[in-house]
Formats: sequence, structure tokens, C-alpha cells
Amino acid sequence: MTGVRPDDGQDRAGTRTFVDDIRAHAARDPHAVALITPDTTLSYGELAGRIDHLARVLAAHGVGPEQVCAIAVERGVDAVVAMAAVLRAGGAFLTLDIELPGPRLAAMAESGQARFLLTREALAPRLAVPVTGPTLLLDRLPEPDPDAALPDAPGPRSLAYISHTSGSTGAPNAVMIERGGLDSYLRFVIRDYGLGTHTVAVQLAPLGYDASIRDTFAPLAAGGRIVLVDRSRLLRADAFAQTLQEYGADTVLSTTPSFLVFLAQDPAAAERLRGMRLLVSSGESLRPFLAAGGRGLIGGRLVNQYGPTECTMTSTRYEVPAVPDTSADVVGTPIDGVTFHLLDPELRAVPDGVVGDVHIGAAGVARGYRGRAALTADRFLPDPYGPPGARMYRTGDLARRLPDGNVEYLGRTDRQIKIRGHRVDPAEIEGALLTHPEITGAVVTAETDSRGRTWLSAHVTGLLDGTGDAQVRAHLALTLPPHMMPRRFTRIDRLPVTRSGKADRGTLGRSAVLLAERVS
Repeated sequence: MTGVRPDDGQDRAGTRTFVDDIRAHAARDPHAVALITPDTTLSYGELAGRIDHLARVLAAHGVGPEQVCAIAVERGVDAVVAMAAVLRAGGAFLTLDIELPGPRLAAMAESGQARFLLTREALAPRLAVPVTGPTLLLDRLPEPDPDAALPDAPGPRSLAYISHTSGSTGAPNAVMIERGGLDSYLRFVIRDYGLGTHTVAVQLAPLGYDASIRDTFAPLAAGGRIVLVDRSRLLRADAFAQTLQEYGADTVLSTTPSFLVFLAQDPAAAERLRGMRLLVSSGESLRPFLAAGGRGLIGGRLVNQYGPTECTMTSTRYEVPAVPDTSADVVGTPIDGVTFHLLDPELRAVPDGVVGDVHIGAAGVARGYRGRAALTADRFLPDPYGPPGARMYRTGDLARRLPDGNVEYLGRTDRQIKIRGHRVDPAEIEGALLTHPEITGAVVTAETDSRGRTWLSAHVTGLLDGTGDAQVRAHLALTLPPHMMPRRFTRIDRLPVTRSGKADRGTLGRSAVLLAERVS
């Protein structure tokens, strides 16, 4: 069955952007605090001034509609200003997490077809990021013409940002998100989650992942403040609790169920969870956390979100009740403006209670994959249930609609999995393994422990007896981020295959020699 939750018609995308909202807050109350870091407090007036200053520099260098500017800086004020300034100049941004391996950053910039690179002088020498245009250094910028007029914001169909997902071809896929979808989504977040000038939100998601965009700009567009501290500090339960207390933070817009389990095991962090106004969870099944009684540890709202990167982050949301039913992985109902279709292989709607393939239509559906026309055509389809020209995204997920109207998520139709909130295609890891000079075959599988945590296991052929786990890890670390690193490596004599010639994952454990297993 298909379903839609209509937009309420207010603040429609294309008439006003979230950058306009930030500038409006600056005009009304320029001294209100916008950003807090351990070293800096930035007011709305200062933030708007820095955005306009950088936007003029970028526009003078040619940043404009459909031009992609890669941003490679540390978490902090510079990253926030850079993303907003690129949009203010009319361009689109691609944020790069500088903690990732250099070759992966290069692959992301190349697949995103970045023309410009925006970074700092100290970082530039170690960033081999290919761009077709100039590299601009934030700490060596020329002074712009203060009287130069900035262009009007391009329309809602103009490119806003590039975000990457794991790809089966051995390289990440560059997803193109348009401005209308981003602005519409941020306005939904502000309305539905009650964000406002009272909001104090901790930015938890790493740069380079689309959740960091929501974490940053939804609170700022609402007139609230965001707290930016070193992410390694936030990943320690005691330090996370101390951060919430020190800055009076009451909102976290991006977390995963596994991280909530981790926090709940620390007394100080668990106490802080009881005082939170809003926690938004996504990326993994919330069921193990709820089954362990986790809902009772959270004093305020707990919202479970579902949605692929290709649909501007979120497509459904579920307000988890104080006493939840833990028998299903409930992801709720469509957010404003989203059409949520459960279809059979012939694209016919299935009845309530019947499992169907999830297809999503909305203004937030991405333009497609940059430079991947065939993959775009395979995943982004005409929407037979929408108006002429409407499109929908074939997610690869399975779900069914429950009697109360909520949607139950039931897994994937392909091999993609979620690791610590990140969507991973095992084929990409297998491709990276096969670039090792000794490895002749590789199969990566997913396993789940008793606490519901998913981890990766790699089976390889061809390794010499003297080559061990450390050498393989070092090779993978050249191109893969930490969440894509297998926990277990096993050497086998040959890859078992089925009668059809495909890898027989059910018999991979036979005749295997365990190289090593990382404890995590």
C-alpha cells in the first residue's frame, strides 16, 4: 500500500533558504549565541558576517550554481561557515572527513566532480584531493569587495550538496541532493521536533556524513545554538555526559541505538539521558535497545528515524512511546511531503500487512548518482502514483504496514548492511581486499552479536602463511574508513560456491584458519 503525509504548505522550499533564516536571526538578535566550541563562542551576528564574507570570496573565484566545492577542514566554526557560505554563493558543497584515508578522500572528490577545494594552509600539503579549479585557503583568503552584491539563491532544483554511500563497484557513490529537498527537510525537523531559540544541541555526527548537515543547520535555522567539541571526546561516555552538563545541551539530533546502549552503561551518561529533551536515533534497529529497557532511561522524547541518503536523510519517523511494543522494528509514518510506497516486483501496491519493497517519493529524492547514469536509472524510477514527472527511489529495503498505520522495517533485498549507522556494501570491502597483492578471492559477511550489534567478517584466499592480520588491516586502512574494517579475518583454501557459481556463504567456516579477531 502507498501512503503520504502532505506538506502543510508553510515555508515552501524555494521561497526562503535556511541560510536566509540564519541571517534573519542575526538581524533580529545579533548578539545571541549561535556556536559554542571549547575555544570560541560565536554570535549570530558574527556567524552571518563570516558567511557573507566567505561567500563573496567564493563567488569572486567562480563558485556558483552547479559548481561543487569540496570542504576539508576540522570540525568546528570553519566547517559551519564554509558549508553555509558555499550555498550563499550559489554553489554546492562536498564535506570531507579529514580523518579518512587520503585515497578515499581523493575518490570522493573525483566522484563528486569537485571543482574547488576549501581547506586550511596546514592541511593542504597532506590532502591529495583532485579538483579542476583553484584550492582556496581559509586562513589566506583575499579581502573581498565589501560592496560586491551576492547572487540571489538559485532555485529549489539547484544542487545543494554531495553525500556519499558505499558502492558495489569498489568506490563510493556520489549522491546529488537539491536545495528544495534540503530546505524542506530542515523545516520539517524544526517544526516536528520543536526546535527554537531555546534549543542547545550537541553536534555528534562526523563531517562528511549527511547527518552532520541536519545536526548543524536545523538548530541554527531555528535560532538555537549548537555545541561543537572534539568528536573523540564525545565518544567517551563520561566525557559525553560532562559535555551535556557543561553546555546545558538538551538535544541530540543524530545518534545510533548502539551508541545509546553504550551511554546507558555509564551511570553519569545514563543520568544525563534522563534529562534530555530530545534524542533522535537512526541508522540501526532500535529494537535491541528497547528490549533491554532503554526507553525507560530517556526522560524526554525519543524519535526513531528511517530514510536513505538518497532521500535527504529521513523519510519516516516514529515517536517511541514511554512503554513501547518491542516485538517489531517500527520506523513510523512518512514525514511531511513524503510518499511511501510498498510495492511488489511489478510495482503494484501490496495490501497492509504484506511485505513489500520500499519506494520513496518526495521533493527530497536525490537527482541521482553523479557520473553514474546506469545506476541512477536503475534506482530512481518514475513514480506511477504521483503527478506527471514525479520520481521515486527504489531503496532495496523491505517493510510492511502494521494495523495502526506504522511501518515495520524488515531488512534488505540485497547485501547492504548498517554498521554503526553507516550503510555498507560488502562488495566495496571485497574489492578493497582484492587489491592486496596476495589475495585472490574475498567474501565479506555480516554477523550480529547477542546485543544486536552488527560486525563484519572477511574470508580470503591466496594469503601466504607469513602474512597476517596486521598486514591486511594496514592495506585496507589505505582506502577504507574505520567502520568498514572487518573485525575478523579468516584464511581459507578456496571460496566455496553454489551450483550456480555464487559464493556459498553458509559453508565459509569450513577448512578455515583464523588470522585474527579484533575485540571491539
